[in-house]
Amino acid sequence: MDRELTPKERNSARRRKYLPYIIGGTALAAGLITLLIASRQSVDREDLLITTVDSGTIETSVTGSGSIVPAFEEIINSPINSRIIEVYCKAGDSVDIGTPLLRLDLQSTETELNKLKDQIQMKNYELEQQKVNNNTRVSDLAMQVKVKEMTVNRLEAELRNECYLDSLGSGTGDRVRQAKLAYSTGKLELEQMRQQLANERKVTDAGLSVKNLDINIARKNLGEMSRTLDDAQIKAPRKATLTFINDQIGQKVSEGEKIAIISDLSHFKVDGEIADAYGDRIRVGSKAVVRIGRNERMDGIVSNVTPLSRNGVISFSVRLDDDADRRLRSGLKTDVYIMCNVMEDVRRIKNGSFYTGPGSYELFVFNGDDKLERRSVRLGDSNFEFVEVVDGLNDGDRVVVSDMKRFINATSVKVK
Repeated sequence: MDRELTPKERNSARRRKYLPYIIGGTALAAGLITLLIASRQSVDREDLLITTVDSGTIETSVTGSGSIVPAFEEIINSPINSRIIEVYCKAGDSVDIGTPLLRLDLQSTETELNKLKDQIQMKNYELEQQKVNNNTRVSDLAMQVKVKEMTVNRLEAELRNECYLDSLGSGTGDRVRQAKLAYSTGKLELEQMRQQLANERKVTDAGLSVKNLDINIARKNLGEMSRTLDDAQIKAPRKATLTFINDQIGQKVSEGEKIAIISDLSHFKVDGEIADAYGDRIRVGSKAVVRIGRNERMDGIVSNVTPLSRNGVISFSVRLDDDADRRLRSGLKTDVYIMCNVMEDVRRIKNGSFYTGPGSYELFVFNGDDKLERRSVRLGDSNFEFVEVVDGLNDGDRVVVSDMKRFINATSVKVK
């Protein structure tokens, strides 16, 4: 006969009914988790960049950044305070020597030039006037000297006569003394007048020299202003490409303000920067390798190094062996490697984005054909191609040099 089930029995029956579903769901979840973990700890071989450890030569380098700039570039500044009236060219135009670029307002400068010419003419008239006055004064003094000389000669003759008469007894001692006094006084006056004439000549010569110097200074100022006026007619100083021009008609420009730039876009160089910590490893004449893009490289020589560090960097320039290469474009960013030292017979691996400088690294190394193992490696100096292996790797080891950050906590990775 049937009997009613107790609550405990009903609960037990219910659990037995749903138990297979619970077990199946748990197994499915465990499988999914296992699959997810396995997929996270594996990598496709085709996604890896692999290098093999070998021994060889490394020409060590330090790395800087740079940009391609024209080998020649000239800035044209405004020679005067003025304003732009007309613009004849635009940026990108090819120009020849003497090609007009723009026109400045020159009216005030031309007025100053004409005023200076008038001043020089007036100074020339003043010089001629002073010459006439000087000649008159000097001639008057010279005539006075001649008259005085004749007077002294007369007094000398009178003295001789008195002395002769006194010797004959016809004269007196007082007349002789008076004649001597008159003669001595006349000689002194004559000497004074001669000295006055010499001084007057020196004064007039000095005055003329001052006037001539004043005129020469004015002429030099006139020449300088004439050159400034010529420069204010802005023209291309050589055959090149116009890379910048102030084309704002009516805009005021100050003396020395940049108004145009011309560049030789057929030849280029590299302007670079490097951390000042490597300042002792870069010098003029050092070999340099410029990398454009990922695989293109160009050789060159360091041609200039600034002696000062600014904001922690040192600037330098690289003269390229082929500065007319078709791949070069102004403003193109590059990596620059400055060669420093040559190390023979050292272990090395290919350089890659993983390398940030000498120190310790965690790299994945092949253990067999389908498994990667994490290994602590110490790396040394480098160049743009190779990195020195100091410790942790042996010749023939295959090392992954691609980005493995997603396996940062894994000790091993499966290769699919």
